Amino acid sequence: MNAVITQHSKILVIIPACNEELNIKRVIDNLRKEAPEADYIIINDCSKDKTREVCRNNGLNYIDLPVNLGIGGGVQAGYQYALEKGYSIAIQHDGDGQHDPAYIKDVVSPIIDGKADIVIGSRFVNGEGFQSSYFRRLGINLLSSLIELCCGVRVKDVTSGYRGVNRKFIEIYAAEYAQDYPEPEAIISGAMYGAKIMEVPVVMHERTGGTSSISAWKSIYYMIKVSLAIIIYRPTLRRRYQ
Repeated sequence: MNAVITQHSKILVIIPACNEELNIKRVIDNLRKEAPEADYIIINDCSKDKTREVCRNNGLNYIDLPVNLGIGGGVQAGYQYALEKGYSIAIQHDGDGQHDPAYIKDVVSPIIDGKADIVIGSRFVNGEGFQSSYFRRLGINLLSSLIELCCGVRVKDVTSGYRGVNRKFIEIYAAEYAQDYPEPEAIISGAMYGAKIMEVPVVMHERTGGTSSISAWKSIYYMIKVSLAIIIYRPTLRRRYQ
């Protein structure tokens, strides 16, 4: 991470984790290697495996949630921590090893330069690395087109959980954040708040351990639910955020 970033920013990497005992230590080791200047916090969302023990035994920074909140609640807890501790930039980073911390500097730089309020690490800008299944990509393209139609914002990788935000959106997301499948809805709320949203190319890796929380059937439910949320709640969001 370059001197410009470290000199002018206080950066927190938010890592939601649920049943990531096989991955979380490696994720933090890679993060320390690639972005040693950034702080991090693991949000342990009531894992049923040994995630908590791995964190505790290896001296990792973590918060134990008292009840399972899901990915949205876990991420929001991270934003609340970032707000309370005075961070100027927050980066969402998965705990399953799919996100490469080497790209944190690319996510952060447009925020530092004032070119963006929200930066999304996208698999689809250059089309390199793990691209997900054909049907998931089809659904992502559908959501991308729907968000562009409703909000006028073009984002290719709308379900990417690899993203960074500035202080303004730390405050906004700490106060309200979609709780179920939050990534596309967070783009919509960002657009309604007038965010400058940018994508930067990243390479993601396929999960090597543990199990994804989104099964094939959940993927179908995900696309239907989020599509309906975009269509139904978009006028409400616009009234609230204007």
